[in-house]
Amino acid sequence: MNNTIEHLITRVESLIDKLETLLPAANAPIDWSAIAWRWVAKLGKGELQAISHPHIIRLESILFADRQKTEVVRNTRQFLQGLPANNVLLTGARGTGKSTLVKALLTEFSVAGLRLIEVERHDLTHLAEIVSLLRDRPEKFIIFCDDLTFEANDEGYKALKVVLDGSIANTSDNVLVYATSNRKNLMPEMFADNLPARYADGEIRPGDTIEEKTALAERFGLWLSFYAFDQDEYLHIAASWLNTFDIAFDEEARLAALDFSLTRGARSGRVAYQFARDYAGKLKLTPAHD
Repeated sequence: MNNTIEHLITRVESLIDKLETLLPAANAPIDWSAIAWRWVAKLGKGELQAISHPHIIRLESILFADRQKTEVVRNTRQFLQGLPANNVLLTGARGTGKSTLVKALLTEFSVAGLRLIEVERHDLTHLAEIVSLLRDRPEKFIIFCDDLTFEANDEGYKALKVVLDGSIANTSDNVLVYATSNRKNLMPEMFADNLPARYADGEIRPGDTIEEKTALAERFGLWLSFYAFDQDEYLHIAASWLNTFDIAFDEEARLAALDFSLTRGARSGRVAYQFARDYAGKLKLTPAHD
């Protein structure tokens, strides 16, 4: 009998050990000394993970977006001074500085108490939890949603809508949402959306639901558009980035920059930056020895 009981106890302990490996680990204490975090979710549970080395970018490095930059900086300064400020949506062409502008705000204003939290689209359902963690903190937080888009059956927009509209449970004066998107309305537009009203999934007017989702962008108080660069603007940005690597933008570099943009099929700030890194690296590369 004793042997049987001991055997059962051993098996139960083994089973408990296996179950413990499957359970999510307890969240580590939040490192509030950091200036930027990433929300990481696993098995339905999330936590703020400090970013040890945030991307350092200066506002002056963002070119040909002066109006957009001025408006976002003004709104952010209002936020930091405890004045009324708006959630921000930056839309437009890829590689024109939308995400870079948000990152530059952290570089510029972290000493004034600005903090940045990056949240992926699929984790937006955790927004209420994130806001509750920040509510009593003295810092000012921007929740950053990069490349924000929603599919037609995506539920994440509901959590974002609550934070943008505000409610008794979720409003917090020290939190704003800054989002970027390549889509104007944050939702895919289908030909079917323009068809006459029809019965779908039990809804008499499914178009009203579609309109509600596409209207999400209107809930951002500050909405700014970015536009693709022409050739001269692209070359100016490429020259500016090459200058940061102490390389002159001569005729050879100009032709190389144009050729690089042709191979990428685009002229943008991102392509100009990638060109500068590629070109500077090739010039400074030590020749290989046989």
